Amino acid sequence: MAPERKPRDPAWEARIRDVFARQTFMTAIGAKIAALSPGVCELELPFRADLCQQHAYMHGGVIAAIADTSGGIAAATLMPAGAGVLTVEFKINLLAPAEGECFRARGETVRAGRTLTVVESEVSAEKGGAWRPVARMLATIMCLEGKGASSGQAKARP
Repeated sequence: MAPERKPRDPAWEARIRDVFARQTFMTAIGAKIAALSPGVCELELPFRADLCQQHAYMHGGVIAAIADTSGGIAAATLMPAGAGVLTVEFKINLLAPAEGECFRARGETVRAGRTLTVVESEVSAEKGGAWRPVARMLATIMCLEGKGASSGQAKARP
């Protein structure tokens, strides 16, 4: 039975899309929101040779990043207005080489608590029209009430 997924912020979708637009790493790698609903987020990332490791598979760090972000956004959809999110831990299994034309990370809320939310993310690769899972993540996301995403862009630090 799927958990009830009721947003605590009536303007949750606009807030989430704004927060995602300010994630400079997601912009840098070319990830986009493909689907969004309360407790669920799907990100899509087209293949890019400059994001690969030595065997021409998408780098595991990139796969982990889209898994983590899809889960964090899924959790954030159920948090109150003005809250920020922060991943406090995750465990990822890399199930198969990440090869394909496109990658999709689907993050889904397992349990949304007041402070901590547990999410699962699955990353699948599309190759030749067929999708197959390449990674699975379980993560804990913290709600930072009153500490929404910063309003500015990330700045280089000395």
